Amino acid sequence: MTVVVGYLSTPEGREALSTAVDEAIARRVELLVVVSDKDGRSLPEQEGERVEEIARITAPLDAAGLGHRVVPGTGELAEDLVATAEAHHAELIVIGLRRRSPVGKLILGSNAQRILLDSPCPVLAVKPDRA
Repeated sequence: MTVVVGYLSTPEGREALSTAVDEAIARRVELLVVVSDKDGRSLPEQEGERVEEIARITAPLDAAGLGHRVVPGTGELAEDLVATAEAHHAELIVIGLRRRSPVGKLILGSNAQRILLDSPCPVLAVKPDRA
């Protein structure tokens, strides 16, 4: 079993990763980090800046002794998370949500909605700390 997290280099992505680490440690399972950039593109390992970002992500995981793998996304974050969760029999998906305007609250983000509706397991949605 695994915990799957969608990571973007945003406050929401960092909060999702932090929460997923806590969940993986508590559940004593492997953490799969699906990585995309802000535009939904995957993070291919050959690009220098992206390699550094992956190193920043994995360094604390290595230090904590947490079993983990980084899964490059295809650019469709919702599809990547659901497919990864299905392929690895995940027990939880963790995603970050951004704050929305009063009108935006009526409509959940399309990626979040797709993940919630298509996920084969529970989904934990977190917001970054407001402090």
